[in-house]
Amino acid sequence: MKLKIGNVELENNLILAPMAGVTDQPFRILCREQGCGLLYTEMVSAKAILYKNRNTRELLEVCGEERPIAVQLFGSDPEIVSEIAHQIEDGPYDIIDINMGCPVPKIVNNGEGSALMKNPKLVERILSSMVKKVKKPVTVKFRKGFNDDCVNAVEIAKIAESCGAAAVAVHGRTREQFYSGKADWEIIRQVKEAVQIPVIGNGDIFTPQDAKRMLEETGCDGLMIARGARGNPWLFHRIHHYLDTGELLPEPDTAEICRMILRHAKLQTEMKGESLGMKEMRKHIAWYTAGLPHSASIRRECNQLETLEELGQLLENLMLRQGR
Repeated sequence: MKLKIGNVELENNLILAPMAGVTDQPFRILCREQGCGLLYTEMVSAKAILYKNRNTRELLEVCGEERPIAVQLFGSDPEIVSEIAHQIEDGPYDIIDINMGCPVPKIVNNGEGSALMKNPKLVERILSSMVKKVKKPVTVKFRKGFNDDCVNAVEIAKIAESCGAAAVAVHGRTREQFYSGKADWEIIRQVKEAVQIPVIGNGDIFTPQDAKRMLEETGCDGLMIARGARGNPWLFHRIHHYLDTGELLPEPDTAEICRMILRHAKLQTEMKGESLGMKEMRKHIAWYTAGLPHSASIRRECNQLETLEELGQLLENLMLRQGR
């Protein structure tokens, strides 16, 4: 199913959620190769860009093969956020997104991320100033609400639409829930019924069947996949195939998992150097191998890895253990 956000046409409606420390460039490239229709950068602080923080440079780096891609900003000052959106608009981004869903205490205590849902008037000021300052589509990602006493996703979506936002993404959990419990897909349906702009559903999509169910139960226009994609970039291809044909493709076997880990590690080390690249691969290897026989010992061993060569050896041993 195709999806259009503002003037940006996507090949399909499958979207990789922005995840700090996960959706860096190497991982995004793998998800794109598996048929993801829209990528997001990790979230970037508007203030950090303003003060020319060195760490933002890597977060903002995007290559041609990743497009279409949305850059996600976070911040709470309408002037700063809109000015930074304007400054980076000429960059290789197709969509500019503002984060109003991050539950991390450091962000929330600063009045940013999901804390903004407690202040609809400020949400309106931020979005209207962004839409006025930039020509590219502006979107917003938020949650069901801040807590059970403040469930206002429908109100925030209506504000976004009235300010000229091109689409909204809704995570069916409150900030208080973080990532626990079950995502409430009913709130996504309510948002879809309340606005005319595209609504992207997010929360608890781990299988192709989950994706189909969310579309059926909420009527949402796009599917945003977050934790389900960690260690599982194949999920995009499997969902796309299932929605298209009704056929459920098998999950990747050990050999395929090993090939993907090695490709991922090569991209990481090319972009970040062997030392840092291999350190960052450790968490990814744990996700890739979860559920495999001997996965606990693989996790232990991968925490000692320092070179691509050592990783190659570890994967070879894994294949031998699996009897392949």
